[in-house]
Amino acid sequence: MKPGIHESLRRPTDERPIVVLHGDTRELIRQLPDDTFQCAVTSPPYWGVRDYGVKHQIGAEPDLHAYVKDLVDIFREVRRVLKPDGTFWLNIGNTYTSGGRKWRDDDEKNKGRGMSYRPPTPPGLKKKDLIGIAWLLALECQKDGWYLRNDIIWYKPNCQPESVRDRFTVSHEYLFLFSKSEHYLFDQEAIKERTADGNGVKNRRTVWSINTEPCPEAHFAVFPRALVRPCLLAGSRSNDLVLDPFYGAGTVGIVAKELGRRCVGIEIKDEFIAIADKRTSSVQASLIPLV
Repeated sequence: MKPGIHESLRRPTDERPIVVLHGDTRELIRQLPDDTFQCAVTSPPYWGVRDYGVKHQIGAEPDLHAYVKDLVDIFREVRRVLKPDGTFWLNIGNTYTSGGRKWRDDDEKNKGRGMSYRPPTPPGLKKKDLIGIAWLLALECQKDGWYLRNDIIWYKPNCQPESVRDRFTVSHEYLFLFSKSEHYLFDQEAIKERTADGNGVKNRRTVWSINTEPCPEAHFAVFPRALVRPCLLAGSRSNDLVLDPFYGAGTVGIVAKELGRRCVGIEIKDEFIAIADKRTSSVQASLIPLV
């Protein structure tokens, strides 16, 4: 294990509740110590959806099953570094086959849409097929040892418009709740929701209506804070350490700071780390001391 990584985890401070490790998560996560994090929350790159301009980037594998394997291998390490009663919250969306197209232009309304590559149609599928990759990944994680506890529908009222004419506009993604063990930390009281009449509370349901959040610096919608907040409230306590192995623009760190948790993120792109630093620097930290 690299001493620098170990020290970052062992000695967080009030002034530095968020630590971002710069590099490929496939390498860095193997250097993290066992049984360290109370929960992990992440949204990895989706297969064949965006070009991040990174060599050997996850999501650009020519083979669908190689992509799934890459993520299952990473999430096996996530399970290792979680505490025995830890949870893992995975946001992932389904995608379609590319229809044989090799590239994709930028779009004025979606500047992150342009791609220099498009993966081929996987064997056994057809052009225009819905792949169902979210469930493929979830079931492979289950086979690998995770307890699959919930499939949550993230409904996006302000979803990206689509110009398709032969199917419905996609307005949802999945949030899967996994646990490391049969029994785990889950603070149900912290995430109860109001009853319809507003006079009481009830257990939170599995369809969450949450708007996407724009991020002008990154040119695409980011992981919304309102999606992360219930995960951290249910899956961690004040001052707990949480992990995001695909840190991106830093939303998990922002919410962790707001709620008085500590966070370790792993991110490969310099630009995203700079964006995350800018976003988290203006966030008001919890008044709970971080010791």
